[in-house]
Amino acid sequence: MSARILRLTSQGIREITTEDKLYEERMIFITEEINSEVTTRVIRELLCLEHEDAKKEITICITSPGGEVVSGLALYDVIRGMKCPVRTVCIGTAASMGSILFLAGKKRQMLKHSQVMIHDPLLAGLSGSKRALELEKEAMKLMESRAVLGGILAERTGHTLEEVYEKTKEGCYLTAEEALQFGIATEVVERIQ
Repeated sequence: MSARILRLTSQGIREITTEDKLYEERMIFITEEINSEVTTRVIRELLCLEHEDAKKEITICITSPGGEVVSGLALYDVIRGMKCPVRTVCIGTAASMGSILFLAGKKRQMLKHSQVMIHDPLLAGLSGSKRALELEKEAMKLMESRAVLGGILAERTGHTLEEVYEKTKEGCYLTAEEALQFGIATEVVERIQ
């Protein structure tokens, strides 16, 4: 439930939500697991803001546990393809796919006590019996995801793919300062401006 703000307009008193106010300020929040529903909402908001002003910066604040690779990559592609500059701000923990979305920003800022977590993609949902060929197919998809995500990390941080694979072979939590040194963040800030 969001807070309400009363605003005096030429039509009288109007009630708006805090989300409406932040949207007017061109700020979008991703604070949940990445899935098709979240991706669709954020893409809609981004495209509307771009349509309003294709030159004015948009800020995406991220604290997310990660989520679906395909949905996350769709959102990553949209952010990277925006005409207007997009700034991402890590406001808590940007983990897994949340860290990849954080990397989509032209400017990548982290609050002083925030963190990112990067790792190789996981194979989720193994239940019941699987045939050898089914496992092989899932393993190939997993390795394809690893190559795509590793490529994004390498491109955006300036590291080689081998360096990225070494860093992500286990879950790797980085403080704001460590993320800055590794090239994930471009700046550590005291507050969201």
